[in-house]
Amino acid sequence: MTEDELKALDKEVKRLKRISSEWASQLHDLVEDKLPAGYEQIPGIAQSTYEACQAWATANAKLAAAQKEAQV
Repeated sequence: MTEDELKALDKEVKRLKRISSEWASQLHDLVEDKLPAGYEQIPGIAQSTYEACQAWATANAKLAAAQKEAQV
């Protein structure tokens, strides 16, 4: 992987982490401000948070592997 590709992947990991944090914040706000009345929103927000975190974890693992390979 080239240096530019590593930088692009690092940028993508940071973007996905930000998105994950935004979903987690929405989940937190739901718990703090809208429950119990907003309980029906839990599954949708939780699923979106899970998927965002999963996307980050996949990209982060790919970045870690690429960085390790680049060091060899």
